[in-house]
Amino acid sequence: MTDLRDAGMRSKAWPFDEARKILKRYEQSKDKKGYVLFETGYGPSGLPHVGTFGEVLRTTMVRKAFEMISDVPTRLICFSDDMDGMRKVPSNIPNPEKLQEYEQKPLCDVPDPFGTHASFGDHNNAMLQRFLDTFGFEYEFYSAADHYKNGKFDEILKRAVERYDAVMGVMLKSLREERAASYSIFLPIHPETGRVLYVPMKEVNKENYTITFDDEDGKEWTLPVTGGNVKLQWKPDFGARWAALGVDFEMFGKDHSTNAAIYGAICNILGGKKPQNFTYELFLDSQGEKISKTKGNGISIDEWLTYASTESLSYFMYQKPKTAKRMHFDIIPRMMDEYHQQLRAYPTQDIDKQLNNPVFHIHGENVPASDMVVPFTMLLNLVAVASADSKDKLWPYIQRYAPTASPETNPQMDAAAGYAVSYYNDFIKPHKTYRAPTDKERAAMEDLKAAFGSAEIALEMIAKKNAAMGNDDPLPEADLHDGDFLQSIVFAVGKNHEFDNLRDWFKALYEVLLGQSEGPRFGSFAALYGTDKTIKLLEEGLNGALK
Repeated sequence: MTDLRDAGMRSKAWPFDEARKILKRYEQSKDKKGYVLFETGYGPSGLPHVGTFGEVLRTTMVRKAFEMISDVPTRLICFSDDMDGMRKVPSNIPNPEKLQEYEQKPLCDVPDPFGTHASFGDHNNAMLQRFLDTFGFEYEFYSAADHYKNGKFDEILKRAVERYDAVMGVMLKSLREERAASYSIFLPIHPETGRVLYVPMKEVNKENYTITFDDEDGKEWTLPVTGGNVKLQWKPDFGARWAALGVDFEMFGKDHSTNAAIYGAICNILGGKKPQNFTYELFLDSQGEKISKTKGNGISIDEWLTYASTESLSYFMYQKPKTAKRMHFDIIPRMMDEYHQQLRAYPTQDIDKQLNNPVFHIHGENVPASDMVVPFTMLLNLVAVASADSKDKLWPYIQRYAPTASPETNPQMDAAAGYAVSYYNDFIKPHKTYRAPTDKERAAMEDLKAAFGSAEIALEMIAKKNAAMGNDDPLPEADLHDGDFLQSIVFAVGKNHEFDNLRDWFKALYEVLLGQSEGPRFGSFAALYGTDKTIKLLEEGLNGALK
């Protein structure tokens, strides 16, 4: 454990960078509460999306790194601002027009359009917890409605009244003159309409902790700030929550970065200590636009898990959190294969490299072995040529390539086969376009077909290529079932037919035989599919049957 802790203290992996900062902050703290509190925030204005999951996952990675370098206990709170007013009705819910009359009411008081929970806020909170539970996160769920209505925030709200001028001073510096004229950190909940009101305060009474204001119709009201009658504006709410809960670490997206100083200053005014923060870049959709819960323009967790493993999603989330990344369905195959590449590398690495390997931060010390004997991208092409409509139809090919593999002994491989069928049918098959070969390509494919059918012809072609390149290396051992040997044949045929850029040769194979401009290492693919079937595929491409 000492070696692991020492390695964590020197690791350059970003979760360890953050963990060391948190440890330093805790050690310098005068009022140690005996544990370190991590927090993530969730605005349940729409269905939870994969970005929300990413925030919890990344925070968990930092938490686990901290636990490795320190004996200080930790907690993780997932906090939902379900007291926030519904500013607009999300477009990705059933019958959105039925919620129009509830605009500006707290989400905890908006009816659930799905009809499964007491409110829209409750529904989205339950969705979030279901998603997080699916991934086995250890967390405590906190609700703003519970904390405001049941008195858990009463003390911090009273303190906000007592230090109202100081908190307002921080806020007013950040606001335009017109906005500042009517701004208040307090948002009263109208006693009659139940709407969240954005109105100026006529009085903030420090003696009895009440606020006085006029509603939109000019009627004056006086309400206590306690008991759920009032909530804080979102920027003061951030800082007040940090102070009330004693948060030590919270990360947020780049869109919060300009407000981080405001959150921290308000936290300090209200008697807390600004937590360690980490700012990550935002996820983008296929058009380069920010992913939004209300637009529903991102990939949901359920959608990702239809086409790939949970670990591949975690792997994506780990990568370069300070770099903006497109998050679209076309990245899924690469994430699947890269994740398994890292799994295979892990046992061969020393402890420092292991702690920099993403799979360590996904699995901790219990990193599993990869049983993926065929890359995911190769499976997608196998689905195409095998016309497979279920994973069971892929297994005869997989077992010919790797005879000892089976669905029972290779569960990751078995799951990936199922994902590949779904992904191919939804994202690749609709866009396939086959073409006929050119005369030059046809001649090369005829030779490739002949070489795949005869080891003698194959060796002749490799020898011809070697002679043309001035290479006197001995010929490889001929094995028409070996991917490396088959790849050497493909390479030799391309050279013999004078493809100056072999990429053009490989691209021709993909476009004629697979209906796409990119594809697998063709020799390995032929070994997986079988040379006899690959020869038949070449014949179909040459006679136009595929096109």
